[in-house]
Amino acid sequence: MADGELDLGPLPPAGGRRMEQAIAAVRAAIDAGRMRPGVKYSAYQLADTLGMSRTPVRDALLRLEEVGVIKFEARQGFRILLPQPHEIAEIFAVRLALEVPAARRAAATPGPALLHSLADQRARMRDAVAAADESTFARTDFGLHDLILAAAGNARSRAIVATLRETTRLLGASTADHTRTLADIDAEHTPIVTAITAGDPDAAAATMRAHLLATGRLLVRQAARTHPGVDPDHIWSTLIE
Repeated sequence: MADGELDLGPLPPAGGRRMEQAIAAVRAAIDAGRMRPGVKYSAYQLADTLGMSRTPVRDALLRLEEVGVIKFEARQGFRILLPQPHEIAEIFAVRLALEVPAARRAAATPGPALLHSLADQRARMRDAVAAADESTFARTDFGLHDLILAAAGNARSRAIVATLRETTRLLGASTADHTRTLADIDAEHTPIVTAITAGDPDAAAATMRAHLLATGRLLVRQAARTHPGVDPDHIWSTLIE
């Protein structure tokens, strides 16, 4: 049995996988406060409310459970969980280990194709900032980091970071409009691209590290606000510095 009512409304017909649509609907409901942490909901209730069959909803909830957004309970019940600060710190510890050397390698031999792609991606990011389009900005932000990882030539590192960023997204961890603006986030990428374009490996590594440290520390502190007694700086220093 559920102890929380759902008022989400049926999803309109749309292209793409129904599981992904269900994930997006749950994340949007959490962000808007229509689904609250700690309240027990029913998977059957969610499927009925979204106007979807139970299979894609069940698959969506399993994916969300995998990354720690929900926890299943008996009889198809589930509860929303708050992001754990240590989970976010662990994600950024791995990203630092992979993306800083990737930026260094990308800057060592920046070919024309990479420089063109980076410039194009930066233009798309600036357009998203001007339009205050957080969703598009998030995609272009991911694209820029992915270009750098691809240029470094390690496909496994690239895949790992993509998975980690998807986990962060599903956890709902974002600093946009919370502790800094899209313009602030965008500005942190400028010195990274400038260093790679100039063929300066040391500067590329240093600026990538500074960007990831700033983002990770803010996200850990943000998550810690909903966990009384947790010291975000201790968590961060234990895992990162």
